[in-house]
Amino acid sequence: INSKVERKNILFIMADDLRTSLGCYGDPVAKSPNIDQLASQSQVFLNAFAQQAVCGPSRTSMLTSRRPDTTRLYDFYSYWRVHAGNYTTLPQYLKSHGYHTMSVGKIFHPGIASNFTDDYPYSWSIPAYHPPSFQYEKHKVCKGADGELHANLLCAVNVSEQPGGTLPDLESTDEAVRLLTGRIKDAAPFFLAVGFHKPHIPFRIPQEYLSLFPLDKMTLAPDPDVPKLLPPVAYNPWADIRRRDDVQKLNVSFPYGPIPKDFQLRIRQHYYAAVSYMDAQVGRLLSELEKLGLANSTMVVFSSDHGWSLGEHGEWAKFSNFDVATRVPLILHVPGVTTVHKKKEQLTFPFIDVLNQPNASFKMKNIVELVDVFPTLSDLVGLRAPAPCPEVSFKKKLCTEGNNLAYTFEQEEMKVNPEAIAFSQYPRPADTPQENSDLPLLKDIKIMGYSLRTYDYRYTLWLGFNPATFRVNLTDIHAGELYMMADDPTQDHNIYNEIKQNIVKLLMLIFLSATSVG
Repeated sequence: INSKVERKNILFIMADDLRTSLGCYGDPVAKSPNIDQLASQSQVFLNAFAQQAVCGPSRTSMLTSRRPDTTRLYDFYSYWRVHAGNYTTLPQYLKSHGYHTMSVGKIFHPGIASNFTDDYPYSWSIPAYHPPSFQYEKHKVCKGADGELHANLLCAVNVSEQPGGTLPDLESTDEAVRLLTGRIKDAAPFFLAVGFHKPHIPFRIPQEYLSLFPLDKMTLAPDPDVPKLLPPVAYNPWADIRRRDDVQKLNVSFPYGPIPKDFQLRIRQHYYAAVSYMDAQVGRLLSELEKLGLANSTMVVFSSDHGWSLGEHGEWAKFSNFDVATRVPLILHVPGVTTVHKKKEQLTFPFIDVLNQPNASFKMKNIVELVDVFPTLSDLVGLRAPAPCPEVSFKKKLCTEGNNLAYTFEQEEMKVNPEAIAFSQYPRPADTPQENSDLPLLKDIKIMGYSLRTYDYRYTLWLGFNPATFRVNLTDIHAGELYMMADDPTQDHNIYNEIKQNIVKLLMLIFLSATSVG
């Protein structure tokens, strides 16, 4: 038991496609009481950013603490150990130091990107678990107004009528609870990663969650139009949304044609309902942690792989460099450090009904990145954080391209560091929106949009890129974006062309040298 107290367990919870649409991040629409409660006992990073706004590249980057230009994964179709370098992952590092590591649901992107094994046995002590009902996710299981079954985007269901009478995240929570129960008497510390599939599309969720968000109370995005000065290369045409049966019936023109407003409201309603459904699963996990007597010896991490546009800039889904696609929740609970004082009989994580909503505390405004998670968690559990990577690190198995944020748990944030930067990037096959613009294959990438976000601005340059050599051409500038956050927090007014080009190019050279791109 002493070893458990000395070296904390880690419950690592990942949502899929979750933007900061949570009560603890100030979203007035969201109903997320269990995550909000976790936040009230945690350090909450208000400005955390993913390195690429798509599942596979972001997850690989986060778990290896290497940026996409180092993992060389921009799509779903290569395994970093073969394609780039034999990089150590966070769970692999913990496993090598005595942790029992377990994966439930979607942690690594499945398939080629994790060697068809979720990187087992490198990263995990036992094979990864995937909920059996996920196989039906894209099938015709959504009952339409016509009484027939469809493969819809909007798919609120009666769970008892679904194949197997269940849904993937319900199964994953059950399995995670089973694994937690099995760790009670084991002296070895554990790392349990639980990846929920929601709010990723389709919105196949229990229908009762829709009642939390009456349609007449839903509003459109505050900026639902494509910005006039948005470069065409920056726009993502949300092809995955268009493929769904119910969206196809709308006959929306490609690439900019807006979705009808009544359907926009329904998408937003279903997204928020999916978040509340996922929040309830987080609540089940946390209350079980408490019930099993593990709450005081277990760190809890909650995050997401990237955000998701809900009509902002006339866009839907991820696949862009905007904040709505790159900004993610990042919540770290460290027992005895972030826990507010409570009476002995009070629980840390009582399950909360979705109709109540507590407030959060310990909020950090500084800019941070998902590549920071690996070194930070290593330090917080008493291991040596990986050293910073050298400029070229393909042959280096263990190092970090992120920052160790453990120090932020020991000192109060006095002011925002204006020099802190988050780097994101997104590939495109052409200067104008194409059917494959959202997710081009490596061989089809012609342009890479490199974006940096400080507390004061977001600055993006779209540069020529050679997928055969993985080289960016600094002199081949296709387009640029510059948004000043104080005047333009929603990033709708691109002032790039108002700024002298030589200053912008100088900024980009500084940026590229800092990230060792090219």
